[in-house]
Amino acid sequence: MFTTILTIHIIIAFLLIVLVLMQHGKGADAGANFGGSSSQTLFGSGGSATFLSRLTAIMATLFFITSLTLAYLASQQAKGYQSVVKEAPVNVDDSSQQNQQPVVPN
Repeated sequence: MFTTILTIHIIIAFLLIVLVLMQHGKGADAGANFGGSSSQTLFGSGGSATFLSRLTAIMATLFFITSLTLAYLASQQAKGYQSVVKEAPVNVDDSSQQNQQPVVPN
């Protein structure tokens, strides 16, 4: 499930990047005064801004939802792990270990 949501998250991120790059900035309207407004005929005269901005808002919302879902799943997955330090034996007396001979298997 984590891998599926991560894949969806990456696809949404790429789509969000493409949508943001497709939109015109506020400074692009100055070029329309000099005859550059004919490039917006695909979505109508003013329809591209509302269509692309709504689609961007939807993708951004989905991006945040998948981000929160991935964070929740990662936190639930991390609860199952325990520290290795808790399971390590505690050596109080180091002198007793120096006198012991290592066991050699036959």
